[in-house]
Amino acid sequence: MGTRALPIVAQSATRSIVAQGATSSSAKPEPTGFFTDTTICIGCKACEVACKEWNQLPARGDGGAHLEMSGQSYDNTLELSGDSWRHVKFIEQFPEPYEGRWLMMSDVCKHCVQAPCLEVCPTGAIIRTEFDTVVIQSDTCNGCRDCIGACPFGVIGTNHVSNTAQKCTLCYDRTSVGLEPACSKACPTDSIQFGPISELRERAAKRQVQLREQGETRAYLYGADPNGPLGGLNSFYLLVDEPEVYGLPRDPKLPSRNLVKGSLISSFAAFMMAALGALPLRAPPACPRCPSPPHPVSSPPAPPPAATPTSSGRSR
Repeated sequence: MGTRALPIVAQSATRSIVAQGATSSSAKPEPTGFFTDTTICIGCKACEVACKEWNQLPARGDGGAHLEMSGQSYDNTLELSGDSWRHVKFIEQFPEPYEGRWLMMSDVCKHCVQAPCLEVCPTGAIIRTEFDTVVIQSDTCNGCRDCIGACPFGVIGTNHVSNTAQKCTLCYDRTSVGLEPACSKACPTDSIQFGPISELRERAAKRQVQLREQGETRAYLYGADPNGPLGGLNSFYLLVDEPEVYGLPRDPKLPSRNLVKGSLISSFAAFMMAALGALPLRAPPACPRCPSPPHPVSSPPAPPPAATPTSSGRSR
């Protein structure tokens, strides 16, 4: 991503909203993101390759020296990770050998409006940029992995070269100078579309209506609702099956939802431990049915020493 400092709009481990080098009256750029139309994804993986090349991401595992085929359809990337920020999913739905369909989806970080990873980061390594995107600063990350567990989409992973958490930056180094992200630039079918979120939502709604008029009544938008889970997603999708089919959670939530429940459970556990510690410790009562232990057998007294005769014939 280069060495230029990022203009931070929101930062983890703090509730303040700051814009470096800007005043409160400064105009904030319109939020940008991705709209992915899965119905026209052809599974070419051009987005994966472009992401790897532009961000100089290493091959998975041991650097690519011993890559093996997964055996799972045409998908050898398998999942998003710190080494793979784009992942094209191949979903085969074939109840019969010649009857079925392929579902393909180019998955990426959702850049949530209310980002769980940003909520739990203890070092301030995860920031929200002026484009409303979420970025991890590797030079500040301590590798605690809290963000990995907090992400409901399984997006974040540890990069085995830097040993820090990494994910899609929505090509901040490109968008900050007016360029399109590498993945959407490389997509040959415009399945991945980049632009202002407001325009993308209008475009996605029209596409949904078009598909339903053409008979695809299952078409719907996932993550486009600003009043939905996590305040909406800045990378949202048009799907034609249930979210779980694509490996997406139906109702993603923030980690803070567990604060009240966790506090009550912890308080109750502490009270029970204190109550148990106050109980007096005493020996268990004797069992009336248990046989008494046998008495120890005393050994007979030792015989007195024999008398030793003297020279006069008398014993001592």
